[in-house]
Amino acid sequence: MNKWWLGASLVLGLFGQAHAMSLTSKDMSEGNKLTSQLVFNGFGCQGENISPQLTWTDIPVGTKVFAVTAYDPDAPTGSGWWHWAVYNLPAAQTSLTQGAGSHADALPKGAIALKNDFGTTDFGGACPPEGHGVHRYEFTVWALPSALDLPKDASPALLGFMLRAQALGSAKLTAVYNR
Repeated sequence: MNKWWLGASLVLGLFGQAHAMSLTSKDMSEGNKLTSQLVFNGFGCQGENISPQLTWTDIPVGTKVFAVTAYDPDAPTGSGWWHWAVYNLPAAQTSLTQGAGSHADALPKGAIALKNDFGTTDFGGACPPEGHGVHRYEFTVWALPSALDLPKDASPALLGFMLRAQALGSAKLTAVYNR
């Protein structure tokens, strides 16, 4: 056995393996189709436009705040479609109830919701173009070492850049929808 393997085995044996963050929801599951509750009501779609319940676990050490994003990378825009972008959720907040993002004032104190691509700060449900095929909806929670100080009119794309640059960890749940 080489020395590197012996050293790695010793470290893992003493400290255990690190667990990756996990994201779950009572309202959707990995790879499955979204229900009408999570579908937009407008743009030709007829859903309830309710944000999903989300719970995250295995939080990285040093986490001070969280961010939650919902993004459709398959939207025919050249840059995807941001459905939801919330940041500076307090570190004690490890879940959001169903509907917490359906009205920006229902979010926990300190949380900031950015304008999505529908032009509102509320959650905007799935609504791919009719006949465009299956779209993926990526719900991601991000653990951050400090609160973000973004301009009041920052875009979700700027938030995404900052999240990728600073995140201690993240977890993603991807569901699908088509019409």
